[in-house]
This record gives sequence, structure tokens and C-alpha cells, in this order.
Amino acid sequence: MMAAYDAPFPDESYKEGARQFPLLVPTTPDDPASEKNRAAWVVLSKWKKPFITLFSDSDPVTGGGDRILQKLIPGTNGQQHTTIINGGHFLQEDQGETLAELLLKFIRDNPTDSTNTP
Repeated sequence: MMAAYDAPFPDESYKEGARQFPLLVPTTPDDPASEKNRAAWVVLSKWKKPFITLFSDSDPVTGGGDRILQKLIPGTNGQQHTTIINGGHFLQEDQGETLAELLLKFIRDNPTDSTNTP
């Protein structure tokens, strides 16, 4: 698996862009990116379409985020939120099959409509 991640990069210097991603996450209210995050929360706080949270039991970065999303996004009400056991920060790698099964069930249980409203 690691070889697949390394494949596109001729050497370590080409990975610098990806290493900058965590630094783009706003951690203070005055961070320039915080304004866009606040705007996103305004939209999410009105989101009534089905919304599921599938989090890992062992992610040191996003742990507890599921409870915040469930509290603030109306579309989470009545959904089968799951904490996936033995997953880490990259849940799609650690428990990919379980994650896929839960997402497919969510899609089956929540048919889409043709409106574009949140």
C-alpha cells in the first residue's frame, strides 16, 4: 500500500505539497481560512437532506467531531451514525469494506430527490 502512495513521486521533495495540507486547517478564529469555515457552518446548520457520520474509534485528529456534526446539522436526525471499530485517521484504508457497506446502506435507506435545496 505504501508503495502505491509513493509511486507518483520521483523523490521525497515532491511530497512537500501534501505535507502542507495540515497547515491549511484553520486553528484560530483569526486565521484567514476561518471565515470560509464559518460560512460553511451556516449552510450546514440548515442542511435537511440526509447526512450520516461515520467516524473511527481511534482517530486522534477528528475524534468527537461526529457529535458536533450530529448536534448542528438537521439532516443527521434519524440516521444510523456509526463509530467504526479499529479505524484510524484514514478510515477508508483501515476499514474500507466496513465503511463502504455502511455508505451503501445509507444510500439505499435515503433515496434522493430531484431538488437542489439543502
